[in-house]
Amino acid sequence: MPSTHTESRVQCNREGSRRLWIACGLVVCISLFGLAGCTTNPATGRSQLTLVSEAQEQQIGLENATQVARAMPAYDDPALSAYVDGIGQTLAANSERPGLPWQFTVVDDTAINAFALPGGYIYVTRGILAWFNSEAELATVIGHEIGHVTGRHSVERLSRTQLAQLGLGVGSLVYAPIADFSGVISQGLGVLFLKYSRDDEREADMLGLRYMSREGYDPESAVRVFDMLGAQRNAGEHDGTPNWLATHPTPEDRSERLQKLIDEQGASRAGARTGETVYLQHIDGLMFGENPRAGFFEGDRFYHPDLAFTLQLPQGWQHQNLAQAVISSQPDGRAAVQLTAAPGALDDVVTAFRRQNGISAGRVRSIAGALEGVEFSFRAQTGQGSIAGLARFVEHDGMTFRLLGLTAPANFEQYAQTFSRSLASFAELTDPEKLARQPQRIRIFETHRPTSLAALYAERPAAIALDTLARLNGIEADTPLAAGTALKWVE
Repeated sequence: MPSTHTESRVQCNREGSRRLWIACGLVVCISLFGLAGCTTNPATGRSQLTLVSEAQEQQIGLENATQVARAMPAYDDPALSAYVDGIGQTLAANSERPGLPWQFTVVDDTAINAFALPGGYIYVTRGILAWFNSEAELATVIGHEIGHVTGRHSVERLSRTQLAQLGLGVGSLVYAPIADFSGVISQGLGVLFLKYSRDDEREADMLGLRYMSREGYDPESAVRVFDMLGAQRNAGEHDGTPNWLATHPTPEDRSERLQKLIDEQGASRAGARTGETVYLQHIDGLMFGENPRAGFFEGDRFYHPDLAFTLQLPQGWQHQNLAQAVISSQPDGRAAVQLTAAPGALDDVVTAFRRQNGISAGRVRSIAGALEGVEFSFRAQTGQGSIAGLARFVEHDGMTFRLLGLTAPANFEQYAQTFSRSLASFAELTDPEKLARQPQRIRIFETHRPTSLAALYAERPAAIALDTLARLNGIEADTPLAAGTALKWVE
């Protein structure tokens, strides 16, 4: 049995070896990337591990921005897009990284969200724009996202990932590409593959407050933003879930912490602007909630007015209408039905599908009915294992639609009839009411006399509940309103 002295010496040797290994790892890391391991961030003033160069950061951002563009189309309102981009460009130009190729995009998504990619790609959803009541509130969120980029939060986490990988003999840039972006979208956001820490969030809050204050915005607007998001989260409405809070984990006292930061800075509010009028003018006509023109569900049936088709999905399954697909999955994830549109003639699309590597397809059968098409079973070998499925291709309105029923080979017989019924239900939409369905929109109007939101609602009900309308306007339903008060209404 070794003596205590010997044990201490062994322990010291082990500790020394560990430190030497870490030191060697850092040397290897610096050697591989040709960079100093730590730099001082000009935005935060703190030392930061940076093994990702600015060129690499921009390349990562560009690659993921391409993915975002495919999965989340830009909102079709040039004036609103230019307005949001103009605010973002002004804030970014006075940040510590004005030379980045900053881009600010409004995406057509109902989630209450905003997010940043490395390299200066900032996104806000039309869903979150509906809930702001001033330009200063919009500047709060854009400034926060700029803060994540100037703080190089994602880059710092990528660097730590790289350093950890070196211990496994990996010397290349390692990050998690977003392969199935639709899955990321369906979960709210999570676009960044590395989540921010609470310290990152506090830093982004601080930087965002700095940037909006530099442009003369009222810093108290930042507090109102988080009060609004907190109230919306507490309301628990499906369409109003504030994903920005869910994907930006923060303490419950965030508003109080921001208020304390504002008080500590002691910034004068004299002349500070909020920009309510100009902001409300820009969101007049903004789409609110889901856009039925791009498809909607009623129970288990899906309708698409613009493409004039309908599809019955399996009863009790979980349905999603994404930018590039309609997906219905069995609750435990063992089976799914997927609908996509493919460019090209029916025969060409079918041939291309059957010739894919790893596809083993059965005999092609023509389908009877009003729409021309074919059907066949198939198996596919993927990186995650084998898949068995039923495929149905249908020509409709100058397009070819691909419908797939997917499951593991061992479960195919169990779900074959379910797949067949659902895929065979694809048909032309002829219901005039469904074809004419239009989205709800925000309209701005001014009160003509002293009143309250509740009194107005009794006279001209909105398309949403009174309590939701009150939160949308940032007031209580019985708050006295002077004549000439601008209000958001949903029609």
